[in-house]
Amino acid sequence: MLIVNPTFGLAAAAGPTVALKPINWATDAIALMSNSKPNARELLEGVKAKLGAFRNVDNIEFHAKNSASQAAPKELIQAVAGKYRAALLALGD
Repeated sequence: MLIVNPTFGLAAAAGPTVALKPINWATDAIALMSNSKPNARELLEGVKAKLGAFRNVDNIEFHAKNSASQAAPKELIQAVAGKYRAALLALGD
């Protein structure tokens, strides 16, 4: 499995500019989001364990959609966006 760092790339060509505070991966709260497919939770548990090697994981929490065949509820997306500085998504199968 290849895990890539998506924190770089090209900016969108249009739209308003939003000033974002950089994420502190050593201390900021992180949501681990499962798409509810088989093995997604296991993948995220492995990510959390790896993060635990260099940071406290008390503010890293799991979340999941109700079903792999449905979009995440708007309420879940808003709750995660309001509480966490970053979200890591697992698309397991």
